[in-house]
Amino acid sequence: MKPPEEVVGRRVRLTRWSSADAAELQRVVEEAQEYLKPWLFWAYGEYRAADFLHLADEQWESGKAYPYALRTEGRIAGAVGLERRIGPGGIEIGYWLHPSWAGRGLMTEAVAALVPVAFALPDVDRIQIWHDAANEASAGVPRRLGFTEVARHDPGREEARPGMAGVDVVWQLE
Repeated sequence: MKPPEEVVGRRVRLTRWSSADAAELQRVVEEAQEYLKPWLFWAYGEYRAADFLHLADEQWESGKAYPYALRTEGRIAGAVGLERRIGPGGIEIGYWLHPSWAGRGLMTEAVAALVPVAFALPDVDRIQIWHDAANEASAGVPRRLGFTEVARHDPGREEARPGMAGVDVVWQLE
C-alpha cells in the first residue's frame, strides 16, 4: 500500500513530485539555497532538480520514500516527505521551506496532514522528525504537533556546517 499522491490541507496541497515540476523546483531551490545551506547537505554546490525528481520517482515506486511538493497559493513553497530510514515500524518526516513562506505555519499544517497518512501505512507504528539542535524553526513543527523529544546524539559528521550545532534532535509520535 502506498500513500495518496495528493494530500490537501486548509492552506497547503501536497502533491507527488512530477517531471513537470522541474523548472519551478529549480528556481525555488536556487532562491532558497543560502537559507537552506546550514541544514541541508544538498544545498551546497549545483542543484539539479531533474536529478532529484528522477530519484523521487524511483523512491516512491520502491516504497523507500514518498516525497511531496508543498504547494500554497498555487506555487511550490517547499517539500515534505515520508522516508523509511529509521528501522522497522518507523517512518521519518523530513521537510524544508522557502524562506519567503517561513513563519506562517505552513510546514506545521503540511506535517499535520501527513501524520495520518503515515500511520495509515500498514507497517508504521511510529513517526520521527530529526533536525539539528540549532534549527529552531524545524524544532517548532514537532513541538506544536505533540511529538516527544526522544534523543539527542552526534550525527557522526566530521564537522558541523556553519550555523549547525552538530547535534541531531529526534522527535517521535506513536
